[in-house]
Amino acid sequence: MYPKADIPVVQLSIDETRPASFHFQLGQQLATLRDENILVLGSGNLVHNLHAYAWGRHTPETYDWAGRFENTVKAHLLAGETNPIIHYETLGADAALCIPTPEHYLPLLYVLGARQSGDSIRFPVEGVDGGSISMLAVQIG
Repeated sequence: MYPKADIPVVQLSIDETRPASFHFQLGQQLATLRDENILVLGSGNLVHNLHAYAWGRHTPETYDWAGRFENTVKAHLLAGETNPIIHYETLGADAALCIPTPEHYLPLLYVLGARQSGDSIRFPVEGVDGGSISMLAVQIG
């Protein structure tokens, strides 16, 4: 992404013993780094269910629950509604299927926490692989 390697990088470890709100709050603390032209980047998957993944099948359709959850989260992001995203367990059975373990979801909360007033949200990459792995990229700012 940056061939000159002129963007500072600090790697964070995810503490899965902490609630999702902790990860969002940490992202809020990281927001000040953006004022110093430091990129805040999270890498994960909005939908990540390997148990349901269509191993070996070519271009399977997105599972209904995966598509619904992705669309629900996208709508909340565009509306600026962070609470449902932070407390994803309240989003029902689709959330439980899409996030059987949170380590792939939590990076979104760091980035969302670093959002600043007036930042736009875009989705430069979309799509689901194997029916149950979201490739959605969320760009803030």
